[in-house]
Amino acid sequence: MAQCKRHPRIETNLYCNKCGDPICPKCLIQTPVGGRCQSCANLSRVPTYQVSGKYYIRAAGAGLVLAIVCGLIWGLVRIFVPFLYLGWLIGPAVGFVIGEGITLSVNRKAGLKLAIIGGIAVVCAYLVASFTFWPGHFSFFDILAVTLGIFVSIGRLR
Repeated sequence: MAQCKRHPRIETNLYCNKCGDPICPKCLIQTPVGGRCQSCANLSRVPTYQVSGKYYIRAAGAGLVLAIVCGLIWGLVRIFVPFLYLGWLIGPAVGFVIGEGITLSVNRKAGLKLAIIGGIAVVCAYLVASFTFWPGHFSFFDILAVTLGIFVSIGRLR
């Protein structure tokens, strides 16, 4: 019996099928061509979640532009279509547009930081609408609309 290359106290009969080093069950990574050690398995993140700094800058720029545009539209709709609490239905639509716009701007990448950018952009859209069209107006349904918008945006970017 050999000792695992990474865990010398563990005896094993398993070997990497590429380099031949002894590996214990903790180190074994099952691949389509058999069990391998971590260095030979060539583990890497899924390309969708490999986001570089330039993508974050693009996402922030797209989020800011979309927040301004969606905020203006949100405010106009609330002014010209004042049905009861229609405003809270606009929140998820704004979240979808912002989430989809950001993901398109970064070549369909996804991840936690992009989701945070999307959530912040939804809040910014609400602030643009609020301060531009109805300053001083605030209600429970506004919180509901923003929360639903954030939820939808994060769902698109996660």
